[in-house]
Amino acid sequence: MTFDKWFNKQSRLLKILLLILPVVGWIVECLIRLSVMLRTKSLVHIVIFLLFLFVGWTWLLCVVDLIYLIITGHLLFAK
Repeated sequence: MTFDKWFNKQSRLLKILLLILPVVGWIVECLIRLSVMLRTKSLVHIVIFLLFLFVGWTWLLCVVDLIYLIITGHLLFAK
């Protein structure tokens, strides 16, 4: 699964739009986290994926990721 690599190749504006949409943003975040977790099999990425899966819908984590994306161009713990 290389959804995270596809996401990182997109323009910053498209990334922001995908994350701003309420339900779409959470689904995109979960797909990116799942892709990174399956590719790296790191304990940190497993914990982050589970955190976004169960708590990411509250928008707090999505807002933090959105701000980090605007500043750096990629998501927190997903490079």
